[in-house]
Amino acid sequence: MAELKETPGNPPTPLRGFDRSLPMALLKAREAVMKKFIPALREHNLSPQQWRVIRALNEEDGLDISELAERCYLLMPSLSRIVPNLEKRKLLKKSQSSSDNRRSVIYLTRQGSALYAKIAPQSADRYAYITEKFGYGKLELLYDLLNELVEKLDETDELEKNHE
Repeated sequence: MAELKETPGNPPTPLRGFDRSLPMALLKAREAVMKKFIPALREHNLSPQQWRVIRALNEEDGLDISELAERCYLLMPSLSRIVPNLEKRKLLKKSQSSSDNRRSVIYLTRQGSALYAKIAPQSADRYAYITEKFGYGKLELLYDLLNELVEKLDETDELEKNHE
């Protein structure tokens, strides 16, 4: 049975069941997907967040640390722990921006690129497995729907911000 949620000045409205809440559905889907990727990352002593950083830098090397945080959907405190760890492992290098000495730019090292090349085929195999199980068309539709959801919610956030 759905819970009732009261809002000031409005009658109570039913709240979705816990199992049908969007955040829970997204978390369950994320966990199911990550179960397929984490074993390969663990073989190389990497967390999913560290792998995101390596993947992002493989696609666009030499990112400002704030750009890297945004691209990887990581908070700066998390990235501030990840970068030194990967630097110590000689997978990344950090240098100051030539245009602004206050900014750090992060690069993938040769060892980082080699690790990416080692893990990427395993990751591609996992994507192939997920595509086979779920279906190419449904997976593409899921990407499109999730992107549209993000766009619509971001639009709403922008409209609300502009009306303040």
